[in-house]
Amino acid sequence: MENKRGKAGIKILVAILIIVILIAGTLLGIKIYQEQSNSQNVNAGQEMEVQNEVEEPLVVKEVSIYKGTDRPIAVMIDNHKDAWPQAGLNEAYAVYEIIVEGGESRLMAIFKGKDLAKIGPIRSARHYFLDYALENDAIYVHYGQSPQAESDIKKLAVQNVNGLIYSSKDFWRVKDKSSPHNAVTSTENILEIATDKKGYRTTSNAESVLTYVTDEVELESELIADTVTIPYSQSNVVKYEYNPETKRYTRYSRNTLQKDWDTKEEITTKNIIITFVKNTTLNDGENKGRQTIDNIKTLDGYYITNGKAIPITCEKTARDEKTIYRNQAGEEIKVNDGNTFFQICPIDADVEITANATAEEPVTEE
Repeated sequence: MENKRGKAGIKILVAILIIVILIAGTLLGIKIYQEQSNSQNVNAGQEMEVQNEVEEPLVVKEVSIYKGTDRPIAVMIDNHKDAWPQAGLNEAYAVYEIIVEGGESRLMAIFKGKDLAKIGPIRSARHYFLDYALENDAIYVHYGQSPQAESDIKKLAVQNVNGLIYSSKDFWRVKDKSSPHNAVTSTENILEIATDKKGYRTTSNAESVLTYVTDEVELESELIADTVTIPYSQSNVVKYEYNPETKRYTRYSRNTLQKDWDTKEEITTKNIIITFVKNTTLNDGENKGRQTIDNIKTLDGYYITNGKAIPITCEKTARDEKTIYRNQAGEEIKVNDGNTFFQICPIDADVEITANATAEEPVTEE
């Protein structure tokens, strides 16, 4: 009897031992499974991170002031005080100002990919403006022309639109200004004439004259440019005032703040390029004081942006070649992504580039 009881106890112990072994095995299996799952999740997460890093698109900054394939349009803008205010200057990526007869200056505004209902007042062509229209691969728009401009337009095969020969629907005169300071047009009209009546191309893959960069250019210079004063003649002085908050220059002419004709916005610019060039009076027999400039060479100048200025050279080797602007080390300058006023002024102009005076005089020790 006791022997039977002993055998029964052994069976129970063996059963208990088997159960314990099964439980331990099960727990061990669960632990191994969990560790494998965690390891797989970690590896999967790492793979996803790597995949996300690879698949994340690279953001490339694009220059905004000069882009697309629209061909530039260069428009002669009247700058006589009776023509003020002008329309469209803030929409131009470049504006060239050059001396003309009588100590006056004239502007040439260049637009790219703009849809403007009114540009002007538009004035007649002068032959040396053609050089800068050509280097920008622009359709040249004017309202009349000097004899020298008429000759050079033909000789250089300049694709141009002369508003004087088109209808009043294409170029019209406004009533709030007096003639000859009141002729205006639109980009739509210009392009319609260029394509339908002249057969000009209206697209261009030409690179910009300036080397624009998207990262802000901060010039390493001790020449502070808070105020820039450029006299074209005794009665015609241009001035720019720097605004450190907007990092732009506000334009004045003849001590008058310049504003847009329609929007009433102040005329401002991100960049100023000054070029000193010799101008002389033409002996054309008409005694009108028309000018010419000696610009196909290397000239001195300044590049001004963000409150600083540096001396530069301005090298133009032919009338239809791009001007190369270099710093004192001979490197082509990098220009801030924004509009530019090119001030091509008389070589003897007494240009002033100055810092604003401080509110208080500095204290000096005895």
